[in-house]
Amino acid sequence: MPDLFSPFTLKGVTLRNRIAMSPMTMYRAVDGKMNDYHVMLMGSRAAGGFGLVFAEQIAITPDGRTGTSCAGIWDDNQIDGLARMCRMVKAMGGVPAIQLGHTGRKGSEQKPWEGKRQIAPDHEDGWQVRGPSAITYGGRYTYPVQELSIPEIHELHQAYADAARRALEAGFEWLEMHFAHGYLGASFFSPLANQRTDQYGGSLENRLRFHREALDSVRAVWPERLPLTMRLGCDDFHPDGVKFEDSIWAVAELKQHGLDLADLSLGMNTDDVRDPPFSQAAFMVERGNRVKREVGIPVAVSWNLGTPAIADQVIREELIDLVFLGRPALANPHWPIWAARELVHPDPFSLLPQDWSWWMKNRPGSENSHGWPAANT
Repeated sequence: MPDLFSPFTLKGVTLRNRIAMSPMTMYRAVDGKMNDYHVMLMGSRAAGGFGLVFAEQIAITPDGRTGTSCAGIWDDNQIDGLARMCRMVKAMGGVPAIQLGHTGRKGSEQKPWEGKRQIAPDHEDGWQVRGPSAITYGGRYTYPVQELSIPEIHELHQAYADAARRALEAGFEWLEMHFAHGYLGASFFSPLANQRTDQYGGSLENRLRFHREALDSVRAVWPERLPLTMRLGCDDFHPDGVKFEDSIWAVAELKQHGLDLADLSLGMNTDDVRDPPFSQAAFMVERGNRVKREVGIPVAVSWNLGTPAIADQVIREELIDLVFLGRPALANPHWPIWAARELVHPDPFSLLPQDWSWWMKNRPGSENSHGWPAANT
């Protein structure tokens, strides 16, 4: 029976445990380039014991960013910063992962602490946002949306493939495509955002076409030995939006196109969500387990899994395969070691790099003098 600290192998990659640092937008990039901040952030989480370490969502085009301070991979000159981060993560025993995405209707945005409002397309820090249909998102996102033409859709599929090639060159060993949270891929799948009448809209089959073709484009350049995964917006929590049953079918379809793991999250294609379970612990696990059982594909989920006992339980019961942590990873760069102590792991510091682990285990001093609080056993 696996537990939170069991290795996990997917394709030719083995993670040292089932704990992943989830992608989180940090608003620290310059001209789309990663820098010392990102090397510090990702490297410290790898040193802290996370098995899989993601950078933030990385934009495949300039207009795919959330804002001007977000990272990108649309140009070869952005590879060096990404490669530095990969080298650090690997040196600390983690697997470097990249999430490719395009924000679609939710781009051209201020930083959250500056208001998170959408910026006008004629502002120096704004741009014309694009989506499957000319439907404004609403709420804070007030500016008109340009409907993508079919040639533009094909250009975006090529941009995904070009980004995957750069990711491979940078040294990433795990690639995820971000098709959730109201971003471009999610909006193609949702009837709340997609009211096209061509082959990319209408039926469920057509609304998944963008996903299939983007996945095919990446699969063509991304090695079979490395995992190719997708974060899928599997529920809009709206009567006119994506239903979870639609997503079970969608994951099965994508599996036939080379998808290796489904990272399930929310659609977020409208601000008008109905009874969202945001305050419930592990609320995505049941949905994830249904996909795992019914489709026969490895599954990861996030959302409220930061309590060690809960994270361990969902792995022990084999409900899902990987636990993705966002804010807990920001709050505690050594979350895996803390969790191991809470769960009475026989050797918590074994999760650290060998040299680091040696000092923690062989120079203990007086009780708890290393700064770790006593475990709640």
